[in-house]
Amino acid sequence: MLKRKQSSRVEAQPVTDFGPDESLSDNADILWINKPWVHSLLRICAIISVISVCMNTPMTFEHYPPLQYVTFTLDTLLMFLYTAEMIAKMHIRGIVKGDTSYLKDRWCVFDGFMVFCLWVSLVLQVFEIADIVDQMSPWGMLRIPRPLIMIRAFRIYFRFELPRTRITNILKRSGEQIWSVSIFLLFFLLLYGILGVQMFGTFTYHCVVNDTKPGNVTWNSLAIPDTHCSPELEEGYQCPPGFKCMDLEDLGLSRQELGYSGFNEIGTSIFTVYEAASQEGWVFLMYRAIDSFPRWRSYFYFITLIFFLAWLVKNVFIAVIIETFAEIRVQFQQMWGSRSSTTSTATTQQMMRSSVFHMFILSMVTVDVIVAASNYHKGESFRRQYDEFYLAEVAFTVLFDLEALLKIWCLGFTGYISSSLHKFELLLVIGTTLHVYPDLYHSQFTYFQVLRVVRLIKISPALEDFVYKIFGPGKKLGSLVVFTASLLIVMSAISLQMFCFVEELDRFTTFPRAFMSMFQILTQEGWVDVMDQTLNAVGHMWAPVVAIYFILYHLFATLILLSLFVAVILDNLELDEDLKKLKQLKQSEANADTKEKLPLRLRIFEKFPNRPQMVKISKLPSDFTVPKIRESFMKQFIDRQQQDTCCLLRSLPSASSSSCDHSKRSAIEDNKYIDQKLRKSVFSIRARNLLEKETAVTKILRACTRQRMLSGSFEGQPAKERSILSVQHHIRQERRSLRHGSNSQRISRGKSLETLTQDHSNTVRYRNAQREDSEIKMIQEKKEQAEMKRKVQEEELRENHPYFDKPLFIVGREHRFRNFCRVVVRARFNVSKTDPVTGAVKNTKYHQLYDLLGLVTYLDWVMIIVTICSCISMMFESPFRRVMHAPTLQIAEYVFVIFMSIELNLKIMADGLFFTPTAVIRDFGGVMDIFIYLVSLIFLCWMPHHVPAESGAQLLMVLRCLRPLRIFKLVPQMRKVVRELFSGFKEIFLVSILLLTLMLVFASFGVQLFAGKLAKCNDPNIIRREDCNGIFRINVSVSKNLNLKLRPGEKKPGFWVPRVWANPRNFNFDNVGNAMLALFEVLSLKGWVEVRDVIIHRVGPMHGIYIHVFVFLGCMIGLTLFVGVVIANFNENKGTALLTVDQRRWEDLKSRLKIAQPLHLPPRPDNDGFRAKMYDITQHPFFKRTIALLVLAQSVLLSVKWDVEDPVTVPLATMSVVFTFIFVLEVTMKIIAMSPAGFWQSRRNRYDLLVTSLGVVWVVLHFALLNAYTYMMGACVIVFRFFSICGKHVTLKMLLLTVVVSMYKSFFIIVGMFLLLLCYAFAGVVLFGTVKYGENINRHANFSSAGKAIMVLFRIVTGEDWNKIMHDCMVQPPFCTPDEFTYWATDCGNYAGALMYFCSFYVIIAYIMLNLLVAIIVENFSLFYSTEEDQLLSYNDLRHFQIIWNMVDDKREGVIPTFRVKFLLRLLRGRLEVDLDKDKLLFKHMCYEMERLHNGGDVTFHDVLSMLSYRSVDIRKSLQLEELLAREQLEYTIEEEVAKQTIRMWLKKCLKRIRAKQQQSCSIIHSLRESQQQELSRFLNPPSIETTQPSEDMNTNSQDNNMQPETSSQQQLLSPTLSDRGGSRQDAADAGKPQRKFGQWRLPSAPKPISHSVSSVNLRFGGRTTVKSVVCKMNPMTDAASCGSEVKKWWTRQLTVESDESGDDLLDI
Repeated sequence: MLKRKQSSRVEAQPVTDFGPDESLSDNADILWINKPWVHSLLRICAIISVISVCMNTPMTFEHYPPLQYVTFTLDTLLMFLYTAEMIAKMHIRGIVKGDTSYLKDRWCVFDGFMVFCLWVSLVLQVFEIADIVDQMSPWGMLRIPRPLIMIRAFRIYFRFELPRTRITNILKRSGEQIWSVSIFLLFFLLLYGILGVQMFGTFTYHCVVNDTKPGNVTWNSLAIPDTHCSPELEEGYQCPPGFKCMDLEDLGLSRQELGYSGFNEIGTSIFTVYEAASQEGWVFLMYRAIDSFPRWRSYFYFITLIFFLAWLVKNVFIAVIIETFAEIRVQFQQMWGSRSSTTSTATTQQMMRSSVFHMFILSMVTVDVIVAASNYHKGESFRRQYDEFYLAEVAFTVLFDLEALLKIWCLGFTGYISSSLHKFELLLVIGTTLHVYPDLYHSQFTYFQVLRVVRLIKISPALEDFVYKIFGPGKKLGSLVVFTASLLIVMSAISLQMFCFVEELDRFTTFPRAFMSMFQILTQEGWVDVMDQTLNAVGHMWAPVVAIYFILYHLFATLILLSLFVAVILDNLELDEDLKKLKQLKQSEANADTKEKLPLRLRIFEKFPNRPQMVKISKLPSDFTVPKIRESFMKQFIDRQQQDTCCLLRSLPSASSSSCDHSKRSAIEDNKYIDQKLRKSVFSIRARNLLEKETAVTKILRACTRQRMLSGSFEGQPAKERSILSVQHHIRQERRSLRHGSNSQRISRGKSLETLTQDHSNTVRYRNAQREDSEIKMIQEKKEQAEMKRKVQEEELRENHPYFDKPLFIVGREHRFRNFCRVVVRARFNVSKTDPVTGAVKNTKYHQLYDLLGLVTYLDWVMIIVTICSCISMMFESPFRRVMHAPTLQIAEYVFVIFMSIELNLKIMADGLFFTPTAVIRDFGGVMDIFIYLVSLIFLCWMPHHVPAESGAQLLMVLRCLRPLRIFKLVPQMRKVVRELFSGFKEIFLVSILLLTLMLVFASFGVQLFAGKLAKCNDPNIIRREDCNGIFRINVSVSKNLNLKLRPGEKKPGFWVPRVWANPRNFNFDNVGNAMLALFEVLSLKGWVEVRDVIIHRVGPMHGIYIHVFVFLGCMIGLTLFVGVVIANFNENKGTALLTVDQRRWEDLKSRLKIAQPLHLPPRPDNDGFRAKMYDITQHPFFKRTIALLVLAQSVLLSVKWDVEDPVTVPLATMSVVFTFIFVLEVTMKIIAMSPAGFWQSRRNRYDLLVTSLGVVWVVLHFALLNAYTYMMGACVIVFRFFSICGKHVTLKMLLLTVVVSMYKSFFIIVGMFLLLLCYAFAGVVLFGTVKYGENINRHANFSSAGKAIMVLFRIVTGEDWNKIMHDCMVQPPFCTPDEFTYWATDCGNYAGALMYFCSFYVIIAYIMLNLLVAIIVENFSLFYSTEEDQLLSYNDLRHFQIIWNMVDDKREGVIPTFRVKFLLRLLRGRLEVDLDKDKLLFKHMCYEMERLHNGGDVTFHDVLSMLSYRSVDIRKSLQLEELLAREQLEYTIEEEVAKQTIRMWLKKCLKRIRAKQQQSCSIIHSLRESQQQELSRFLNPPSIETTQPSEDMNTNSQDNNMQPETSSQQQLLSPTLSDRGGSRQDAADAGKPQRKFGQWRLPSAPKPISHSVSSVNLRFGGRTTVKSVVCKMNPMTDAASCGSEVKKWWTRQLTVESDESGDDLLDI
């Protein structure tokens, strides 16, 4: 997929410099400006300037006052240096005049602006030092542009080995794509923003105490926790006793105090929708909506929002970046360099090369890692400095130091450091040696100790190769890491100068805090909290600007920057272009080899001796004992006898007509097979001779055609660019000519040496293609042989082993009961889609429904329905309504077990259990079926009434929850999803090992540094452990959304708790296990902010670097590795990973052609009347843009909620009525212009008519009723009309089409996700259904029922605080109440169960299944991304074909007769044009292809388009192996048939011409003889000559003979084409002139014969013979007739074409 752009081989191009022109003229009088060290110094000064501006904050100066003067000094020096540079450049370049003047160069203008900002900053700092300007004043925002000077440090690398225009086009196109996708995202944001305003409105109703008065709302007035409510009694949450539901806005709270999130108006709504689409805090918005409005409304809105915006639309950004990066990578491949081997070339000693030495070192590293991982916190009482772990570390350090010294001694120091791996080992040796020093032990040098685990990668060659593939070409990934770090620094410095003066905001007071805040936004963890705190601090006026700033940064960082990491990893996983075809061949060979072997469960019969089934012949008169004979040998005779008996008794009632017919059919098929074999054997020599003759004739024809083309037959015609069809046709003709060896015949002496060399290279190239053909055919034959061998093996086992293919070794192979079971098991709905007579495909109306019904067998359909009903029954189970105590739920359980018992028995009797070819247990699906059945059967028989927690009975109930997985086995597409998941298990496993290695490194480091140090007293005022006793008052967090301030003397709500010295609740680093769990949660980017804050607060600020480094590696590289690997595996499974550039483009073309449809636009009326004018108006672009603007204007009316009580609603509804009448006028104009039938053809027109009709209905109801329901209906009509924007904008239409196609293709993946969700929900109800409420387990999120469990799991899929829910489900005594007898009587959790449950679910769903959606979107995005230069058929070509199709398909039926295809092809112009003068043969081939493939029936739009697409590409490059073989065979057959028909037509016309001349000559001679005879009789009048009158028959024959030459004289012989009829193209002026043109032979017309009306004369010379017969026998033209007949017979015999004398126009197309 990634390499479908032009080519991966980039030729050497001149360097394009996008950086500054630092090399000024050599004759400049200021020489120092050109020095290289000056340029380096200026780049270093740029970095120093950024450091200076990062230190320039009031809080930094308050903590470190000398820094104020340090920054002032640095800025002064930098100012003088950059000012001197600016003056020197102005002096050399000139300020304005000249082409290279200072102000005309962009980089110079940028440098000048930076100098100006530096001056402004310096002057401002002087005023601040002099206390003229307050340091906390907003004037500090003037320093905001200063961090951009870092661009000067890296712009020297903006040089590329490509033409500037090419780079400019790439960047321009990429920018356009990103802009288009941003518009698409904005469309959905606006859509959901409007829906949010109309569905919800404000969230201002809260539960407050009853005595709350307006203007007196405090923290103590609210419920704990703060709860939203609904004023309506029938919907939402109702406040408990003692509280009432009040609108806080009416009670006096301002907008800033209520918070900025909500759906008050369109701006706030879009802001809230973007927050929810980031999957951060969306669930709390949904809970607020559930409490305030009807539950169904909240579920529908937020679930669809997450699905479309977060999972589909936002992932389109990843597709854009991947496609853009693919093209950039192809062009910049030389700059990045190729992958080279890392092996050292130095000669080593024997011991260094031995595998024993390497295994010993790796085993020691393994032991060291195990020892380091065994370290744990031993408590405060164990304080010994030199423990056993320290001594072990010293020993391992000495060992690895000796290893390094030994390698240096063997290789030499230069040879040692030449390897990057040895450099890494040397760094570890130095670091670990310093680490064992007592004062440095358990310090930051511990990193070097734990990094030894990286050396274990060399244990597995597969893992080593995978790591090298990902990180080997480190220039790309390293450059991206540096770019990300630079971006973070620049954005942190800008935000620092923007918000450092804001009071009550401590997130941007210093650079480290600003950096942590911007990094937090990059990881999306708690970024909404950062933005909300900033918005509350800056105030209501600047809140929109600040919100836009943070959203733009978040959009760029999360959607573009992270997508770049995915693109780089996918690029590293991409195969080289040269290896792809080799991989395709190897994969085909591997598939052939796997088909040859039988599975192991069948090969086990080969271990037993052969025991063929023997029979004894009885009732046979013989004097000798007849031995037993094989049953298989006798069976054929018995079958024949049974067939004859059955056919003889077919008239009897007891006889089975069906079996008789079946036997007859089988006998007929056998006879046909034998006849074919005989014919092949008899006529093999004849066929070989025929093939040789055809090849020779083809060579001659090719040579003649080529010679005519090279001889300049077209010199007189004007030069015209050939179409792609013509180009590809001539390429194929030339390829076949070269392949048949005719190229040597065309080389003449007049050719130059260069031309001969080129012809020789072409010959060599096509010889290689011929060799590739032989390899492909050999692989195909190998596949066929493998299948035949497999069948032979099965037949041998079936014959020699009587128990083979016997279900349960009991039921016979052909037993009636087994046949009955087979019929029941394999019966399915099957509708014939082809016409039995013509073979054409039927276009049924309900073909989609028929395909769905025929998807699986009837038995599987029944089991699918039974399984779904059983799952619905399980949805009603809960800890309080158990299946053991609910008889109604037991009914579904009994039904499921009974039906599954019947199903398995039928399938086992039909196909066997295990040792049969089609056994039930032949794959993992069969094992899962048996397992689910046994679990359900055991549970049904046992039905335990007392189920203790963590017991076997509870485990059985958990395993019973796997029942929905049966759908995976029953539906074939679901099995395909499972195969796609597990086929890439190897790469996913390698990624998991890499991430586990990363986690182990940081976990070992965390244990050694933080073990026991994170424990602290829960009272923040207590520091020492000895003082941590007693009780203290702790404040309670009431609300995260409200921003109330404490009044004087007011305290926040709280309660008294005992002081406890303990670790944080959810994590610690006391041992490696807990540390790994904490880092796994951090790796999911959930909870890492809490870990960071605790480490900084309890250990030290410097240790915050630890968690930031881990998050950066895990987020930027680890998680994107999962995305990249899943996408790569998906492409490999789909067959697109091994596709070359041309093959990928061909697949993209086929995908676009599938979704292309005929234009549903009627033609313009012929006359220039009223309808034609209306047509011109409605089709004008200005009219369409005006309608689109009106739709947007009407949508703006929904910016506020339409409420009956709001006075603004009435004018808004009135304006909407006006817009509705305008749209009614639009629809009326279109109906008049297109006619009602033409208007109805377009689906978009139908949708507009439906919405307009609803609008008219709404207008009537609105003025009649004027209530809340009519306002709701009006809003719905406007929303429906808003969707029509997509159809009016090409970009939105294509992107929406991408999303729709992605949804269609990912349907079964989504269903698979839901089934997994359902299984985990059922298991969650059993495991955690009664867990007590905690921090995140509450009345909204719990496992008390399957429905609530599904919502909790859907929340976990988005990653919303999943780790906190897991820790709530781990609660253990003494924090809960256990029960020994039943799990539903306890409120405790399950530690081990929660760990496995939540971690496995999050990895499977979030890391694998969701990334499959990304892969599908990336695959389908090519429909939108590809441009004119990438496409084989551009959008203009498709549009032109659609227009021509509409001209031919005048009835708009979507199909046309086959004979109309030639008219369509003649109308095509542009790149699809077929020139009949140059490419008449191509025209014949295309027309005949349509006739052959569709048997002369109707052809559809896609049939013709598919034919054109095949003809427009080079099939040797674009098609894959199997498709290429099939296509070449088809084209060869078409070419052969067309050649036969052409030759036959030519021969027929030659014979007609010969007959015409013969008849003409006979007629002339006969008339002359008659005239002479009459003269003789007149003068001599002898008595022996008897004159008789001619009869009527003779007169008729004479007239016919006289008229025949005249008719034949008017007939001309045209070129031997299939589309031209004889005599239809000869001009009158050309009559009688012999002419010869290319492809045409024209003969002169015969002179008009003399007509005579004379009587026939009968001469009697001893016999009764007429003069006519005598003359004709004496005519020499009979020899020509006989020659023509012989030629015709020879061609008929050689080409095996039957002569058809009935009609001459059968060959015309």
